[in-house]
Amino acid sequence: MFYDYAKVNVQGGNGGNGIVAFRREKYVPKGGPAGGDGGDGGSIILRADEGLRTLIDFRYQTHYKGERGLHGQGSKQHGKGGKDVILRVPVGTLVRDAANNRLLADLRVQGQEVVVAKGGRGGRGNARFVNSIHRAPAYAENGEPGEERWITLELKLLADVGLVGFPNVGKSTLIAQVSAARPKIANYPFTTLEPNLGVVRVDAAHSFVLADVPGLVSGAAEGAGLGHRFLRHVERCRVLVHVVDASGLEGRDPVEDIRAIQYELEAYAPKLARKKAVIFANKTDLLSEEDKAAALAAIEEAFPDLPLFAGSAATGEGSQALVYALKDLLEALPPVSEEEEEAAPVIPEPAQRPFWVEAHEGNVWAVVGPEIDGLVQRTQFERDEGVERFMGILDGMGVEKALRKAGIQEGDTVIIGPMEFDYFE
Repeated sequence: MFYDYAKVNVQGGNGGNGIVAFRREKYVPKGGPAGGDGGDGGSIILRADEGLRTLIDFRYQTHYKGERGLHGQGSKQHGKGGKDVILRVPVGTLVRDAANNRLLADLRVQGQEVVVAKGGRGGRGNARFVNSIHRAPAYAENGEPGEERWITLELKLLADVGLVGFPNVGKSTLIAQVSAARPKIANYPFTTLEPNLGVVRVDAAHSFVLADVPGLVSGAAEGAGLGHRFLRHVERCRVLVHVVDASGLEGRDPVEDIRAIQYELEAYAPKLARKKAVIFANKTDLLSEEDKAAALAAIEEAFPDLPLFAGSAATGEGSQALVYALKDLLEALPPVSEEEEEAAPVIPEPAQRPFWVEAHEGNVWAVVGPEIDGLVQRTQFERDEGVERFMGILDGMGVEKALRKAGIQEGDTVIIGPMEFDYFE
């Protein structure tokens, strides 16, 4: 089955804790602090792989977690870092933060990687805090938790040419005729439910990738008939081929069909309607010469700017002329710009204030923020020296100044992490 959308939860491994330890070895006077650092947690990494075509692997497993780092040990032995978890996704996958739809990465290149959930940093052991004043510190840091988020994966096929048209007009038959792709083909009254890719080899030196995009219907831009999921795969095609049923045996009007598809392309994304396009009038072998000439004349009159090719995908009539014309059209187009070729960089998260003060009822003030959360996580509150260091860092960050500016009064209650105390100047 073809799966082009997935939503998964990713969580980096937690960092290991640093420890408090001292050397107690014979013949080593004043051994001093010897607590090792905790290892960093493993990250969740997405890697683009040309060997994959769908996101089906993420249907059966939706939660991924990196390995946690090991705790530090005595004798300055550092904990081992957790292993990264590498998840393979198809080339052409868009990665977004599910919480705000922010683009994290556009994986267009084989082997390209992006870290979607970073592992937590390991805590430092007490050996890291030795200086000329504190010769024997009795505190260490806890490891930080790994990042956690829900992400969405959205696959957009990478193809040079896309076949668009209503259901049952012969797109699957055409791609089977000109490439090695073998989609299921029959006179179905409904559309194919998955795109097909085929490599069209024009000659020894030229080839291009052709995508059979499942049949569109009126209202596709608003989601009718899975429209958004199908139109998504047209966005990266350089040339479009409007495949229409010129026979009219099923009551279709090729001119109205092309206009309807153009309207849907414009409604979904205006840039799609501006792409280079040609028309392939299919099933003309079912018409008499007189009817065929009339049908083609009507199409040419309605769309004079679009090159018109006629034939039969079933018999192969006209298919080679179409292939050579597409090859020439692709060569005439300017090369894809570097901006389009390069994968979109990871967009950093909006900058946040390190901390802020929140006023609550009952003369209660809470100091919160990302830097406060990190400091609370790293601090070992069960150790007096750890608490003392915590308060010293808060003072250096300007927390007391911020509280006074917010209007705190003597006797008010202050909450910072797990600590709650009364404020006095």
